[in-house]
Amino acid sequence: MRIERNLGMDLVRATEAAALRSGRWMGRGDKNRADQAAVDAMRYALDSVPMNGVVVIGEGEKDEAPMLYIGERLGSGEGPEVDVAVDPVEGTTLLAEGMPGAIAIVAIAERGSFYNWQGIAYMDKLAVGERARGVIDINAPVAYNVRAVARTLGKQLEDVTVVVLDRPRHKELIREIRETGARIKLILHGDVSAGIMTAIENPPADILMGIGGAPEAVITAAALKCLGGEIQCKVWPRNDEERARAAELGIDLNKVYTTNDLVRGENVYVAATGITPGEFLRGTEYFGGGARTHSVVMRSRSGTVRYIDATHRWDKLMRISNMPYG
Repeated sequence: MRIERNLGMDLVRATEAAALRSGRWMGRGDKNRADQAAVDAMRYALDSVPMNGVVVIGEGEKDEAPMLYIGERLGSGEGPEVDVAVDPVEGTTLLAEGMPGAIAIVAIAERGSFYNWQGIAYMDKLAVGERARGVIDINAPVAYNVRAVARTLGKQLEDVTVVVLDRPRHKELIREIRETGARIKLILHGDVSAGIMTAIENPPADILMGIGGAPEAVITAAALKCLGGEIQCKVWPRNDEERARAAELGIDLNKVYTTNDLVRGENVYVAATGITPGEFLRGTEYFGGGARTHSVVMRSRSGTVRYIDATHRWDKLMRISNMPYG
């Protein structure tokens, strides 16, 4: 069954709920309880969405965190059959330590659309926004891609900003970027947000480069499909055990996965809500008796992107919901 109804507003209620419940754990140093609060709220909200959903990208398997587990069924059971990709808190450490950039995000597409990452948890990634789509090549040298994006965007090399996760494995990548003269934005966590930031209006970054989570690559691809951007990835085994597993599964480590490989469907919805303040979305703000949230809803078929500033009143919310917001 095709997705005919616009489910974007249903999805954003789920990310808002996750942000409202988990945002109270900002800076309190407890990743698991913050994540559990978001999981419980998102699961509750998604179960009311008129869809027959199956989680294919879950948030817990790689990090052994509280799960919306792969294979879990979500939704009312009526309506279109969809794949569901969730990250109730992208950046649990950011939230637990009170740092910028934590978000709640969910994506859906028609059944069979999302890439199965098959237990190899990491991918090498290269992502850009719509204006630079078609000029990048993950197999090319770093300098080639930085120059190609600079030329396409009409920028000097020194004005290009590349986002990279701050990890020891990226020492050589960072050196190569610096040799081009480009600017580097190092992030501690949250490469979904970083990838999306390359494709929003007035983007704070031009390119995402480096190795990050494979499930996160799929969610990033879903958002970029809505925004017109591009991502290219290659499976990146961390050790001999994962290389052996890749060989056993017949995974070609030289294969380049494109946006359409990661998300094959043409009717994709993505919703995200800020938890802690960031460059992509503002954080959740609490006031006496309620809170404010800042969210985005995207749909690939129409190309529509909606930013939503919402005010939530605990007394009224809890009249229509069993979720203990107040």
